[in-house]
Amino acid sequence: MVVAKKAVVIGSGFAGLSAAAFLAKSGWDVDVVEKHDQPGGRARHFHEHGFTFDMGPSWYWMPDVFERYFNCFNARVSDFYELIRLDPSYRIYWDNDQMDVPADYAAMKELFEHTERGASAKLDAFMEEAAYKYRVGINKLVFKPGQSLLEFLDKELIAGLFKLDVFNDIKSHIGKYFKHPKLRQMMEFPVLFLGALPENTPALYSLMNYADVKLGTWFPKGGMYKIVEAMHRVAVDQGVKFHFNEDVTSINIQNGVAKSISTKNGNQFNADVVVGAADYHFIETTLLEEKYRSYSESYWNKREMAPGCLIYYVGVNTKIPSLLHHSLFFDVSFQHHADEIYVDKAWPKEPLFYLSATSVTDESQAPHGSENLFFLIPIAAGLDGDTEEVRDHYFNVLSDRLMQKTGVDIRNHIVFKKSYSYSNFIEDYNAFKGNAYGLANTLMQTAILKPSCVSKKVNNLYYTGQLTVPGPGVPPSLISGEVVAGLIHKKYG
Repeated sequence: MVVAKKAVVIGSGFAGLSAAAFLAKSGWDVDVVEKHDQPGGRARHFHEHGFTFDMGPSWYWMPDVFERYFNCFNARVSDFYELIRLDPSYRIYWDNDQMDVPADYAAMKELFEHTERGASAKLDAFMEEAAYKYRVGINKLVFKPGQSLLEFLDKELIAGLFKLDVFNDIKSHIGKYFKHPKLRQMMEFPVLFLGALPENTPALYSLMNYADVKLGTWFPKGGMYKIVEAMHRVAVDQGVKFHFNEDVTSINIQNGVAKSISTKNGNQFNADVVVGAADYHFIETTLLEEKYRSYSESYWNKREMAPGCLIYYVGVNTKIPSLLHHSLFFDVSFQHHADEIYVDKAWPKEPLFYLSATSVTDESQAPHGSENLFFLIPIAAGLDGDTEEVRDHYFNVLSDRLMQKTGVDIRNHIVFKKSYSYSNFIEDYNAFKGNAYGLANTLMQTAILKPSCVSKKVNNLYYTGQLTVPGPGVPPSLISGEVVAGLIHKKYG
């Protein structure tokens, strides 16, 4: 009788769930050890006063990546949850007006042409390039483990190197096509959460515009946590065992090999391979002895981080007229706030912010006649001064601006309110510098220049998630888990 090799996965976020399921599919005996009482990591959810809140990711883009994931396990997205395409995809509030972004491409072209003469034809040309980047980027780049430049010796990649715009920045790329500031900001917005100013982000990432405009913005009925539930079910069906409320305290090494992990509850999980799907920096600096760390503290402090965020989960006992599922408040200076995140590293004076109300699309998310509101302000990672006074100040700022746009002062209707920011990300997720989205996707933090998914010091320790390849975001996390599981299976069989 052949005894299956044992793998232990630390953390059950999207990347951990993905890695666990793919390892189990390959015949491994897999244990997932999770600090919290539910799977999902930053994508957990909670219920309060009849309201349901997804705690983290709220945008469902790149539906093809999710479909492909479940297809790998002889399943389909529709086996687990119903997808609703949002139309309009989202609304942008400007200083004096607003813009609803249509799901229909022909309507999008009309919007562009109405805003800037000639922009309709330019949108076609822009999207043609973006479609190429999406196809090649997803199929040829993001599934690479980033261990060697030799991985990228691909005919199509080499032939299309300049067409992929790796060495140009997306701000100037967008500027070649569109001159109107509103169109430029709309096209730049998807990269805001990739972790760098548009002028420092490779134009390759116009593939995100293709995901936005052509592939659409969707919502899984029941909330984003439906994805977590589906992935957890797939993993369990593959034989993965989950251990919740188990906070890992150490990875135990013998002669350069990880033999087991220990938890605060006094439990020990033996392993032939350990996969770190929790915060990479935390695993390195807290769970490993110094001699087994791949990177120094100075290395980590030199990394460019994607934004942190200040979040409010708010339940109100009123409906807000004309509110959409997704709203972006660009009614203040886009550039000024971006500089405060990436250059000044300061609390914003006049923040852009994002508002999601899933109850607009799915009435089960809130009691009748009510709304569940999710506010998010992107902020610099690692800010000091995360106090209740600061949080109260910004909540009043957001409430005032929402009232200006909708006529409703939500402060008069609050049933439930909870804030969540820098210190919570550290406490709950051991997040390096309280980061919410991982490393910035700059050119110098791409592919082989990211922290390696293979430990340099421990023979059988691997990493997955937003601080390694391919990068931040839900679809990349699904891919990250698959990539790491593939590396492990290739080495150990």
